[in-house]
Amino acid sequence: MPAWQRAKKVSDIPLLYVARGVRGFGDGFAVILLPAYLSAIGYNPVAIGIVSAASLAGSAFLTLAVGFVAPRHELRALLVLGAMVMAATGLAFPNFSHLALISLVAFIGTVNPSTGDIGMLVPLEHAMLARAVPDDQRTRAFARYSLTGALATAAGSLAAAAPDFLRSSGLTRVGAFTLMFYLYAALGLVAAALYHRLPRARADTPGANAGASALGPSRGIVYRLAALFSIDAFAGGFIVQSLLALWLFQRFDLSLSSASLFFFWSSVLSAFSYPVAARLARHFGLINTMVFTHIPSSICLIAAAFSPNIAITLALLLIRSALSQMDVPTRTSYVMAVVTPPERTAAASVTAVPRSLASSVSPALAGMLLASPFPGLPLVLCGSLKILYDLALLWAFRHVRPPEEQARGAPG
Repeated sequence: MPAWQRAKKVSDIPLLYVARGVRGFGDGFAVILLPAYLSAIGYNPVAIGIVSAASLAGSAFLTLAVGFVAPRHELRALLVLGAMVMAATGLAFPNFSHLALISLVAFIGTVNPSTGDIGMLVPLEHAMLARAVPDDQRTRAFARYSLTGALATAAGSLAAAAPDFLRSSGLTRVGAFTLMFYLYAALGLVAAALYHRLPRARADTPGANAGASALGPSRGIVYRLAALFSIDAFAGGFIVQSLLALWLFQRFDLSLSSASLFFFWSSVLSAFSYPVAARLARHFGLINTMVFTHIPSSICLIAAAFSPNIAITLALLLIRSALSQMDVPTRTSYVMAVVTPPERTAAASVTAVPRSLASSVSPALAGMLLASPFPGLPLVLCGSLKILYDLALLWAFRHVRPPEEQARGAPG
């Protein structure tokens, strides 16, 4: 590739980072306000779990669709379309009160109850970013991408306290929530404008057949990764951020302002773990970094379920936040590395869809468990299953190394 063309691709990266930040800011407050809003209009934890499950199931469906249509369409057009869906979600949520309609909006829309790397826009951004950087810079680029999103999510978490201040100006509680959802819609329009400035590009590389099968020689690896990632996602669905917020509200009577501050620091710690993960991966390998940072975070989560007071609980959850997301940039980089360039969008979708489907089942179960005599059970199940996933991932992929690790002899 000519030097000028590489420079042009690199110059597109800041637009992706800013767009990721805009989305992250919206998700940061929406994920906290959604359970509070649903509680305010009269829904119980079981109903809130159903809405969370619908959101994750919808993310799976849209992500799968994107993975198969992306090789035949421009990435930029699909990104703009996804941002417009985000805007429509913000407009629709506060205008429905029936559970079926709210669940439908959650299914079609973009509010992500876990604030994680799932949703129709994610594989598109991953494919666009992977096109723009060489192999030896890929993990670092994805770490910066994740850092940007997490810092923006942290700022959005602080913004979740805004309804408390808006109520002092005369707005009702529900009215304040409505205003925040409209802000979410406006952020979708901003993201659409940013995506529109990206160059026209397809998911496949120049010279590749746009009509070819979405997955080719890497199909076996992708399916095995997807199966393992689904275990991790099913576990994570027990304690998506919306339900974690609800657990804190119920267990310790945490205020909305205190919750927003906690999730702010939680997101900040997660954000700064991403560049640390990139450094660790350079020395120890992507798989080792994913596994040996994840297991301690799961132990902290299990311990938090039995914690006797709010201070210890929040401390354990913050330690977990500093460790649990190190697998985000490393996992994404690993998937992009072990497939051929034309397969990247499909690989991102196929590995994300089982995660979304698996995680869409557990929130409804978690909602029922939150109403049980031991409401900390979702935390225990989440942590235990994640440890099993980590051990299985290490066993299955410890010898499958990306090109940059093979070149420098990093451990696999």
